Order: sequence, then C-alpha cells, then structure tokens
Amino acid sequence: MKLTTSNEKLDSIKKAGIVLKPESPEIKDEYLKIKNCFNQYGIELILEKNSAKMIGLDEGLILKDLCDEVDFLVSIGGDGTLLSVVRNSFEFSLPILGIHMGTLGFLTDVLVEELDPFLNDLKKGNYKIDNRMMVECHVDNKCFVAFNDIVISRKTVSSMIKIKAKINGISFNSYHGDGVIISTPTGSTAYNLSVGGPIVYPLTEAFIITPVASHSLTQRPLVMPADIEIEFKIKDVQGAVLLIDGQDSYEVDDGAVIKFKIANKKAKLIHKTKRNFFEVLNDKLGWGN
Repeated sequence: MKLTTSNEKLDSIKKAGIVLKPESPEIKDEYLKIKNCFNQYGIELILEKNSAKMIGLDEGLILKDLCDEVDFLVSIGGDGTLLSVVRNSFEFSLPILGIHMGTLGFLTDVLVEELDPFLNDLKKGNYKIDNRMMVECHVDNKCFVAFNDIVISRKTVSSMIKIKAKINGISFNSYHGDGVIISTPTGSTAYNLSVGGPIVYPLTEAFIITPVASHSLTQRPLVMPADIEIEFKIKDVQGAVLLIDGQDSYEVDDGAVIKFKIANKKAKLIHKTKRNFFEVLNDKLGWGN
C-alpha cells in the first residue's frame, strides 16, 4: 500500500462548470450568490444543463460538453452530489471543488459563507488537490467505476447469498451472508464504516473488503494493496445486485464473475490547504467527546 501525494495545481482558473444538487430548486438564490462571488474573482461559471433546467434557467451545457469547456468543476450540495459529479466526469480528470450547503462533509469542506476567502486563496495558489483512488469492476462485458464502493448484495431479504472470492486468481474465501462491500479508502467512512469496517486514510491506495451480516463469525474485513485483482463468483440461483456508490444498480446472474481492480484515473478534489482528515473524523464521529 502506498500514499498518493501531489503538488498539482490548476493550469488555469478562468472557467468553472457548476453542478447543483438534484431536485433542489430552492437553492437558486444561493446559486446566484455563488455565481456573483466567482465572477468577482474573474472566474466565469457555466451551469450544467439539468441544473439550469431545475432552477428555471434556459441555459447550460450537458456535462460532457461542459467538461470540455472548463478548467475545473464545482459541486453545490453535499457529499452525495460531489460523489455523483466525480463519477459522471471521471473520463475528463477534472479537479472538483465541493461547496456544502449545510454542515461540512467528509468530501466537501467549503461552506457558502466561506467561499469568498477561499476563492481569494484559490487565485493566490493557496489550495491543494487531493488525488483519490477509484475502483472499477468488470462483469458481463460492462465496466463500472466507483468513488466510494461497489456492493455485491443479495436480491431478496428472505435469503442469504454465497460468493466465492479469489485474489490474483487464487481462491481465498467464501462469503455467506447479506453481501460484500468492496470499498476505496475514501469510501471507508461510508457504508463500510456502518457495518464495522476499518477507516483507512483517504490518500492511501488500497482495497477494503468487508462482509455484510456474515453467517460466520470468523469473517472479518480485509485491507489489501491496490495492485491486486479481486474476483468474486456468484453462487446463488437468484443471482445478485451490484450497487455502485449507492446511486446505480446492476443485476447479475448465478455464476457471474465480477472482477475488481484500481481504476486507471483518480478523482481530483480541491481542498483548503488547512484541511485535516483527522480533524474531520473528530468532528463527524464525535471522537474525544
């Protein structure tokens, strides 16, 4: 396992593409304030087409065209919105700034009221870009990419699922229970954490394999290096369901082979220079209280 560090900076800070939290037309006024703030620092904002339609504006570009036009992306909402933007813009490798509308999240660390001083720092080069590992899986000649995790889950609540696992082609385990989570370090504080999986520093390159409601008390989470290939074979007549970052799903049949490996690109997140992961953990999990 290794740590991904970077001194990367934006090549240009002239145009930003902005994506709003879906089904939230009430944030139009906040968007207009944010747009004005960016404009004051000489940064043109281009709105994503679905976001524009949501707040009643006849403008915007579809995300693909937007990514071709801008220097970086801006997500307005919460961690879920940022996660969606990361996945949908994956092929373009654009840095993404997350602006949170409520309390700070694990991924978003700039509040609306902090935007002015942050943009001042951004123009001066006082920011950092984190490169976060992503995971991809291949099944049925399809490829899915996830920022947090991919879950192999049973189809019905009335039965358990059996999954055989290999690492680099060598059999190492059989899982019998509700399913298995294959998580990135970033996703270690998501679903993985809720079922007792380990927290892994987000700039690490590693896979976390966590059983969900295992039928055996000997099954435990594993942290594995990212340069391996993990393979799961479904042994259930009902098949299984893949849940990608909790946002998309895909059904697979009995006997399906699902292969996981590190994605060939990383998510790039723009953060404050003073952002500290352990302070975030302390705040979000209430450690020390």
